Amino acid sequence: MDAGLILLLVAAVTLLVGCDLTYPEAIVAANSSAGGEAARGRGFIQQFGCGSCHTVPGVTGARGLVGPPLLWYARWSFIAGELPNTPDNLVLWLRSPQSIHPRTAMPAVGLSEQQARDVAAYLYTLR
Repeated sequence: MDAGLILLLVAAVTLLVGCDLTYPEAIVAANSSAGGEAARGRGFIQQFGCGSCHTVPGVTGARGLVGPPLLWYARWSFIAGELPNTPDNLVLWLRSPQSIHPRTAMPAVGLSEQQARDVAAYLYTLR
């Protein structure tokens, strides 16, 4: 095996090992910043059918292609291309997307304030 191939394999393994999307530190930070609980949020993402439109890592069946994939959501700068990505703005967006962007296709699914905070906490684990 030549040195280039070995280096490529080592780099690939290193990359894969570093891809844990919900490691404990991320969960603690996300729960704290959003005022919610990421584990409950993941359940609400499934319960409210968010995966019908979005691909959401870690949520069974969430492979939608209508809305943007929510990979690495915590790294996004903006919500819906216009709001700074902060926990309070995300909660507002999740509860009432049309109040931010009247022509959005994203529906208001009836999340309570706490449910939206839980969903936000989960999304902020996606690094």
